[in-house]
Amino acid sequence: MENGSTLRRSLKLWQIVMIGLAYMTPMVVFDTFGIVSNVTDGHVPTSYVIALVGMLLTAASYGKLVRIFPTAGSAYTYTQKAISRRLGFLIGWASLLDYLFLPMVNALLTQIYLTALFPEVPSWLWVVLFVGLVTFLNLRSVNLLANFNAVFVLIQITMIIVFVILVVRGLQAGEGTGTVFSLQPFISEDMNMGHIITGATILCFSFLGFDAVTTLAEETPNPKKTIPKAILYTALWGGVIFITASFFIQLFFPDVSRFHNPDAALPEIALYVGGKLFQTIFLCTTFANTLASGMASHASVSRLLYVMGRDQVFPEKWFGFIHPKWKTPSINVLVVGAISLSAIFFDLVTATSLINFGALMAFTSVNLCVISHFVIREKKHRTVKGFFNYLVLPILGALSVGILWFNIEKSSLIMGIIWFSIGFVYLLYLTKAFSKAPPQFKEEDVVSELPEMQITS
Repeated sequence: MENGSTLRRSLKLWQIVMIGLAYMTPMVVFDTFGIVSNVTDGHVPTSYVIALVGMLLTAASYGKLVRIFPTAGSAYTYTQKAISRRLGFLIGWASLLDYLFLPMVNALLTQIYLTALFPEVPSWLWVVLFVGLVTFLNLRSVNLLANFNAVFVLIQITMIIVFVILVVRGLQAGEGTGTVFSLQPFISEDMNMGHIITGATILCFSFLGFDAVTTLAEETPNPKKTIPKAILYTALWGGVIFITASFFIQLFFPDVSRFHNPDAALPEIALYVGGKLFQTIFLCTTFANTLASGMASHASVSRLLYVMGRDQVFPEKWFGFIHPKWKTPSINVLVVGAISLSAIFFDLVTATSLINFGALMAFTSVNLCVISHFVIREKKHRTVKGFFNYLVLPILGALSVGILWFNIEKSSLIMGIIWFSIGFVYLLYLTKAFSKAPPQFKEEDVVSELPEMQITS
């Protein structure tokens, strides 16, 4: 690097998992409950189980690849090295949709929540304050960021525990199913598997975040061991939280008939379960959700931009810069902050529709990368274990993502194709109409920073 600085390898496993969980925001289960309960006829936990299985298949593919390519570029790097540099660039470009717009979504959600509480304050001011705080925390230290995220995730988990206790008390008083010991939220005689799978496709997007931890691979001392565990733990623990919380919500609300607005049932859920005071506290906690997710997503996209700058896909002087004191990609952090400020002019529907396309592109590519590297190149499918690990599992992962592609919103697809086309034109310019390969950072420059025991493993 021209500036002579690199990312600081200081993150521990628990810190990375907390960043991943913050990215996923555990309390999102309350935001989507009304919608999915209506779609699944009261079987939200079952849809979460199916979504978790599908996402764990893709998480396994991420874990296999990060052991081979322990750098911060996530799907961009994996595709670049396992399939082709040109396709890698396009996947990285598409992934920017997911990473760039999630910080903006969190700024928009904060604006919505706080404007409702303080209508006399100009709504744009909440966006500026939120983005300013998130940008400042990301500038200073990734450890500071991780510790803040841990606090906010623990706040969310504590609130869910309190919620479950209140639900149990309500059930004992005759609310909902009237009992905790019921499998009705998971299975019933009239359940429709088609509806439940449709619900699972909606809920899969709640798991966005397990892949984001791969962008921290260059900030942990032992990425080949730590990051695969972090991917698995983030997806698994996130799934456990979602399934448990949705089970108790479904016991209290067997159907959506009690909600005035099932598509935005979170305030009503809190009100009916705990009363007005609990509802107020619960809604305040949603700010912790958006702040935690905002910090985690801001960190992830700044690392992806750093890798693409280091590759000289974007100007290295700016995007490949690491602050010599803070050891963070400070210019990228500021760029992402500036882009997030555009939430003042965006609406929530437009921003969220752009996220889905980028995430699905990354998920699809990662599963195909496992097959390309381990089967086509390394021929590791010739044993029973290798056949199952490197061919069967990624195919199942790709198929589970394929179901999501069939259910993607039309607006997401159209905007994603437009963004992808812009990236394709830029790739033509970058490669002089494919007459040369896109630039690529030498992997050994990163590997040489790892402890000697890792290099020889």
